[in-house]
Amino acid sequence: MGLRINQNIAAQNAYRNLSVTDSQMSKSLEKLSSGFRINRAADDAAGLSISEGLRSQIGGLKVAVRNTQDGVSVAQTAEGALNEVTSILQRMRDLAVQTSNSGATDSEAAKASNKELQQLNAELDRIGDTTAFGKSKLLGGAFGATKQTDIAGATAQSADDITTAIAAVTSGTDITFEISEVAGKTLDGTGTNPAPISVTVTADDLKNATTGQDVASAFNEKIASALKSAGFQGTEVSMSARTKMADDGSGTGTTAPMTTFQLSGSGEFATDLTAFGISADYEDVEGGNSGKFQVGANRTENISINIGAVDSETLGTATLDLTTDPEVAIDVLDKAIQSVSDSRASLGAFQNRFEHTINNLNVAVENLSASESRIRDTDMAQEMVSFTRAQILTQAGTSMLSQANQSAQNVLSLLR
Repeated sequence: MGLRINQNIAAQNAYRNLSVTDSQMSKSLEKLSSGFRINRAADDAAGLSISEGLRSQIGGLKVAVRNTQDGVSVAQTAEGALNEVTSILQRMRDLAVQTSNSGATDSEAAKASNKELQQLNAELDRIGDTTAFGKSKLLGGAFGATKQTDIAGATAQSADDITTAIAAVTSGTDITFEISEVAGKTLDGTGTNPAPISVTVTADDLKNATTGQDVASAFNEKIASALKSAGFQGTEVSMSARTKMADDGSGTGTTAPMTTFQLSGSGEFATDLTAFGISADYEDVEGGNSGKFQVGANRTENISINIGAVDSETLGTATLDLTTDPEVAIDVLDKAIQSVSDSRASLGAFQNRFEHTINNLNVAVENLSASESRIRDTDMAQEMVSFTRAQILTQAGTSMLSQANQSAQNVLSLLR
């Protein structure tokens, strides 16, 4: 091996190794200072792609937890208002039972009880109109309904009309209709669309129905069952009956109660239900709320709540008169109390479901965060080993580069 001065190969070799070691130490410093193993796509392209997907899921799930907590709050707010509605109905029933004691109650006492009943009806209407979460009214019948029948186009029916319509069904004429759209999903049996959902209301379903509220309840049971069988939640479409005193043209009303049926929800019907005063024409609910809560990180992961209207007309108490027939009032109020109790039970079930959803989401966030951490975060102990190795090699490389640069000085001794 000769001595050459134009090319100091030893120095070049030491410099190359020192450059590699210095780059490794810089990367270790970056990982240790940032806490991330992947600071740029070049660090781990596949790992970056996977971890970004996990980050999207984790972020979405954290927001979904807050969304679901809002759902709990909505259910609690509505159920709290219905609790007071139940108290009002119980007081109204007490008045009806008291007034039914005709042996000890004179006409003046009955009138006094009836005045309190009408004030309680007014309070029912006020609660139904003002109960809200933010600016979304909860008990007005529009929460969870994006479409409803145009009531103005439906035919109001007297009690006799309802009896006639029920008689038509109980005589053997079943009512069959189809739901052609649910929650924005068209059901027409074409392409990938499923077939329309068929609902049939039979004579047995209406055998105990005597009022419009009874009819609506029977329809709702069949509608919910059909929706659930088709894979839906069961609350997307519902019927309600509104009973009030009919207007006689003078604006004072008559003593004849009139009932109008209404279909509402995130769906459409393809049918003719004119026998029950239901129009087939739909319109968007003014100021309606879809009642949909996004409880997952992905598009289709949601839970919908449909809260029916709660007021004196919907509960059937608007037409009660304790001065004429308090015993009938007892039956009507029993049905109204049961109706509100069913609504409260439904809201309680939704609240429990939301709370379980929150627990599940939090577990998912925890597990996905651990997965993302394993891919993206720095193992500090392991990286310190690499950093210490690079630090020692850098110091050694610097020293060896200095020695290699000095080795060429030996040539000068040959010139002496």
